[in-house]
Amino acid sequence: MTQHNPRRFTIDKAVFFPAMILLFGAILMVLTIPEKGSNPFAGLQAVIVDTASWFYVFIVTLIAVIVVYLAVSRYGDIKLGPDHAEPAYSYISWFAMLFSAGIGIGMMFYGIAEPVMHFMAPPTGPGVTPAAATEAIQISYFHWGFNAWAIYAIVALILAYFAYRHELPLTLRSAFYPLIGERIYGPIGASVDVFAVICTTCGISVSLGLGVLQINTGFNYLFGLPIDVWVQVGLIFATMALATVSVVLGLDTGIKRLSEINIVLAMLLLLLILLTGPTALLLAGTLQNFGAYVAGLVPRTLDMYVYEPTDWFGGWTIFYWGWWISWAPFVGVFVARISRGRTIREFLVGVTLVPTLFICLWMGVLGGSALELITNQGFEELGAAVQENPAVGLFRFLEYLPATEVLSVISLVMIVIFFVTSADSGAMVLNMLSAKGVDNTPALQRTLWTMVIALAASLLLLGGGLQALQTATIASALPFAIAMLGAFWGFGKAIVADGAKRQAQSIHAPPVMAAEGWRDRLRLLLDYPDDRTVQTFQRNAVQAAMQSFASELAERGVAARVVAEDDALSVRLEVSHGDEVDFIYEVRASHHPLPDASIGVADGSAEAGGFFRAEVHLAEGGQDYDVMGWSQEQIIVDILNQYEDHLHFLHTVRQ
Repeated sequence: MTQHNPRRFTIDKAVFFPAMILLFGAILMVLTIPEKGSNPFAGLQAVIVDTASWFYVFIVTLIAVIVVYLAVSRYGDIKLGPDHAEPAYSYISWFAMLFSAGIGIGMMFYGIAEPVMHFMAPPTGPGVTPAAATEAIQISYFHWGFNAWAIYAIVALILAYFAYRHELPLTLRSAFYPLIGERIYGPIGASVDVFAVICTTCGISVSLGLGVLQINTGFNYLFGLPIDVWVQVGLIFATMALATVSVVLGLDTGIKRLSEINIVLAMLLLLLILLTGPTALLLAGTLQNFGAYVAGLVPRTLDMYVYEPTDWFGGWTIFYWGWWISWAPFVGVFVARISRGRTIREFLVGVTLVPTLFICLWMGVLGGSALELITNQGFEELGAAVQENPAVGLFRFLEYLPATEVLSVISLVMIVIFFVTSADSGAMVLNMLSAKGVDNTPALQRTLWTMVIALAASLLLLGGGLQALQTATIASALPFAIAMLGAFWGFGKAIVADGAKRQAQSIHAPPVMAAEGWRDRLRLLLDYPDDRTVQTFQRNAVQAAMQSFASELAERGVAARVVAEDDALSVRLEVSHGDEVDFIYEVRASHHPLPDASIGVADGSAEAGGFFRAEVHLAEGGQDYDVMGWSQEQIIVDILNQYEDHLHFLHTVRQ
């Protein structure tokens, strides 16, 4: 990523100002004519459902196929970053942040509401039956499971690949680099990021506007706080103040810590509900429904109710596919931001299968428990209350469990934290989209976006425009889905070329020294040099070898240059191939701990703090071998071997 001064404002004027004007222009339009303004959006959504449902189903199916293929293919070994890159976050922290940004508030809002609503009014057939109960849980799995996370994963994967593997800005425009090339830095690229800023702000504002209804309900239940629109506006600004603190603290201290707290609370709440309910029944039902969900995933994904037309399909499944796609720019940028250093396979499994397993357990326990109360214990009023107002579903459900107040407090704290983490992760993404992918900007610049989100959500809440803008946001998923097809094609070309280069590479041993030189070889093996020794070697052997190689190339009409840092800790050979991929061979001084402290330290040949290696790095990253002590001839032969592999790669991709 480009180095910059974190104290200076970094704003992409071509994105920031147009996005702000269009964003608040759209909100103003919705607020000034709410009755008339909602109808065009609703009409547009109806047209999309009638004419483009098949395309939404197609794009979701295509994404699922691509994700599965990449995860099991040889391309799954490619890292999101240089070959030597390592993940910055543990699995627990990574998963926690995935949930907080992706489905946190929705998981709390719909964990009870959706299974109950499908149970009361299934897509086909009568409701409030054993068959409806089974289908209700499986549909909830379907809407919140693998397909939803695959949409997030593919967008995040493309962004992370180009940002960390090809050093492009971590903004939506980079997904289209294979299609438009350097034009991503011009008006076309700026318009892509403007679109992403508007969709992200609208999506987050709508979700937070709806999420605050549940917070208000929780405070009303626990403390008697009135359910009122001005109370909700106050709650928005109060929670956004917390989000501002989190944004100022940064990703590692703010979002990460809050996400870890919430995942612990989520597991605690899940365990308490499981233990206070019919535990065996809930576990058996969750397992059975999960098996049916997996077995029926393909036919359910492709089922468009062609011969049994129902409004349910457009109001639920197509609504969800549009909603996930419209959220993909936001969640994709955030997930990409926290996923550097993971392999494609590790990334896809982590972003799709793990969240799917957790959400199925969550829906199975909470939703299954609610359905058990309605069907077996005769609490039909719970179903009626959820149908009338889904926001009260969770708290009405908790009334029927022991330790209601304790569970309600835990739930309310979780909702507030999810509210905060969604807001601050959204603010971070919006800041990056409007700052050329830079995220460590001044605190004031980062907090600006929390205020924008709070203002937009409050205006929509006061003006009654949440539903209209929600519909408009989902409608925006259609053009983005069409554009994604081009991004898939471009990404496919890039990943195939990357795979071809990996196949073309081979590790060649340096010329073998004479048999009588084995003592010198052993001496090098047991030598643990310090940084000054490696610096001297870089200047005297590596740089000289590269200069010789570059001079020979120049005589043959090939442009090449040698770049050395002032301290000689890095020396790099760059060979230009015009429009083709350039060849880069670099040797870096890299610090490592001693493999055995008893060797080297005892005789004074190494320092206790570790030693340095002269490691080879290509354009793809570190190659994990050390050339320290090699002769100039051996280094030249190694450069030649790697360059031969590079030319073979260029030949392969041009066939």
